[in-house]
Amino acid sequence: MDKIKMTTPIVEMDGDEMTRILWKMIKDELINPFIDLKSEYYDLGLEHRNETNDQVTIDSANATKKYGVAVKCATITPNQARMSEYNLKEMWKSPNGTIRAMLDGTVFRAPILVKGIEPCVKNWEKPITLARHAYGDVYKNVEIIVPGKGVAKLVFEGEDGERQEQIIHKFEGPGIIQGMHNTNASIESFARACFTYAIALKQDIWFATKDTISKKYDHTFKDVFTEIYEKEFKAKFEELGLEYFYTLIDDAVARVMKSKGGFIWACKNYDGDVMSDMVSSAFGSLAMMTSVLVSPDGVYEYEAAHGTVQRHYYKYLKGEETSTNSVATIFAWTGALRKRGELDGNNELMKFADILEKATLDTIESGKMTKDLALITTFKDVTVLNSGDFIKAIRENLEKAL
Repeated sequence: MDKIKMTTPIVEMDGDEMTRILWKMIKDELINPFIDLKSEYYDLGLEHRNETNDQVTIDSANATKKYGVAVKCATITPNQARMSEYNLKEMWKSPNGTIRAMLDGTVFRAPILVKGIEPCVKNWEKPITLARHAYGDVYKNVEIIVPGKGVAKLVFEGEDGERQEQIIHKFEGPGIIQGMHNTNASIESFARACFTYAIALKQDIWFATKDTISKKYDHTFKDVFTEIYEKEFKAKFEELGLEYFYTLIDDAVARVMKSKGGFIWACKNYDGDVMSDMVSSAFGSLAMMTSVLVSPDGVYEYEAAHGTVQRHYYKYLKGEETSTNSVATIFAWTGALRKRGELDGNNELMKFADILEKATLDTIESGKMTKDLALITTFKDVTVLNSGDFIKAIRENLEKAL
């Protein structure tokens, strides 16, 4: 068959460690043989980010604004150990955080459901979609190590000369300080994205913060959501029979365990980071979770919700066999290709994305899977495949379907 043509490129952001290895396998086996791929490539591997002083991350975000669709491999956010391992100039910020801030987007994460992999929470009958605010908080924080006795203050100086000052803490010895921020404009974009997505999926939406403790910071989130819901979305929600539900984050965590699923759970940045891992793991595997960053002006960036699978990468470097689950990374590609096809009116591209996803799930449902799924499947006598053979098994099903 002739390769499927593309008219507009997608932005391709390569990444780190084992997911970088899988990225190439997926392209070689599942994308390039079937699609005349047009992509604008950016290497977001930690070594190249270090060489460019992280300019490559900024360039990739600007390219995403230009073309409207991106697909991203998992990347390393360096800690002190990575500073030494990669001989970094500085401890570069999270590339995801940089991209989210530049696109002013909201991250929606949902589990990939497949027969034979049952949720750990037995009453979860439908997927739970995590809506994660994608700007600010701890991901844009500034930090100070306090060397000794002194006073820490929080100060705001307005352009009009207004000055606000509060004592954070009077230190009697060494300690640490962290400063976080957010903006009303970003919170408003987050709220509108969540309500709009809920209407599109026809699902109820939960939103949870800790406004009883954070009476200004978190309470602002609550107030913005309430105001936008009442003014812009309440009538449509009532027309569709949908509910907007606010509660405290600890109450939401307790309630979600007793729910049946089938709703969108909106969380602040860090809460969404943690809870999406909890939900994805409880539904089966961290490698079975989709993630899409959606900006207010309709820009989309697709990625897997998990990290770079560091442990498997070290095994791979030693020449040892790995059985790494590539499903979420495959679905990042299908999501980006489908959206590119939708925006360009390219039905062939959209159809290919659907077929590749089905071929991936059919492979698992036929009893061929990676080790992480084999450990939790309800199927008997499954075949555990290594990283490469699993992708090749998907290709077999893909070729049959095409």
